[in-house]
Amino acid sequence: MIRVTVDSVKVSMLSQHRVVVLKEEDEERYLPIWIGPFEADAITIGLQNVQMTRPLTHDLLRAIIDQMDASISHIQVNGLKDDTFYAEIVVEQNGRTLEIDSRPSDAIALAVRVNVPIYVAKDVMEKAGIIPSDEHDVLSCEDEEQLSAFRDFVESLDMDDLEE
Repeated sequence: MIRVTVDSVKVSMLSQHRVVVLKEEDEERYLPIWIGPFEADAITIGLQNVQMTRPLTHDLLRAIIDQMDASISHIQVNGLKDDTFYAEIVVEQNGRTLEIDSRPSDAIALAVRVNVPIYVAKDVMEKAGIIPSDEHDVLSCEDEEQLSAFRDFVESLDMDDLEE
């Protein structure tokens, strides 16, 4: 597993699409994951430590886990199949470890609230990770075909603040 942090949450100006960008620690490799607008808001609220008057879903989940004398150890983005990412919330309770299936966006929203590590499986990062380059590399036809589904979306993003 590769430890990552939440680098940013990006908003497309042309659509309702959002992307959470995870950054590999000590490396310049990023993992963009498409998420919905509500999940993007939940992650952003958690990152900014905004206190809501009533608990949101992820705050409720945190409270339930606490009340069950359990703790969240970490979350892991552990799969990628048919352009869909998979994740688990790893919970420790009474000496046992529970791995709870989750959408990555929900797991990340919970992780930023309880300040636990976020990990990405090595094979997931190898398949979908991006290393920014100042050079324009020549892609093979196969690479072009694999990237074509993401091209329009990525081109609509404002990536200027990625390095902040």
